[in-house]
Amino acid sequence: MAGLTAVLVAADASADEQPVFRSSVARIGPVMAARMTSWHRGCPVAISDLRLVTVSYWGFDRRIHQGRLVVARGSARAVVRGLHAVFTARFPIHRMEPVEAYRADDDRSMAADNTSVFNCRHVEGSRSWSEHAYGRAIDVNPLENPELLGRRVLPPAGARYADRSRRAKGMIHAGDPVVHAFAAVGWRWGGYWRAPKDYQHFSSTGR
Repeated sequence: MAGLTAVLVAADASADEQPVFRSSVARIGPVMAARMTSWHRGCPVAISDLRLVTVSYWGFDRRIHQGRLVVARGSARAVVRGLHAVFTARFPIHRMEPVEAYRADDDRSMAADNTSVFNCRHVEGSRSWSEHAYGRAIDVNPLENPELLGRRVLPPAGARYADRSRRAKGMIHAGDPVVHAFAAVGWRWGGYWRAPKDYQHFSSTGR
């Protein structure tokens, strides 16, 4: 599947050239469906109930890119609204592409610091479906916002960001614009969980 598209607007645009957020929501067509290794028979959601969302985002390079996410049909509007607010705040996102780019392997996607939504997989260490398997959870900058499972850090390279008193590009903290953006559309942050802590994770169900 294609990755990021070309740069649209430089971040240092003049006051007369206000950056424009662009978004679209489309059905999953037959060509894309045939290539979706993130979906398989037995998944809790049908491909017909998924949508391809395309949104503008600020990259770590301070430029605007177009990212793509596969999202549940009923969550598409909330995801677009949330990411529009994230864009307005100029919060940087490293990359944003469907997990097919990483063979639908969550570990590979996280290691690449990829922001994604749908992946038909189980919760780490369990046989229960993840909220990602329903297309109603997003992981934002997984490297800078790792999941902490006791002493285990996912992705492992995110260990240097386990200290949440640290301030670095792409990190999410309580009360910041990213948390507010998703709270405004009713999505809750895994950074508020008692245990495990999942600083990359936002979902419509709070799970």
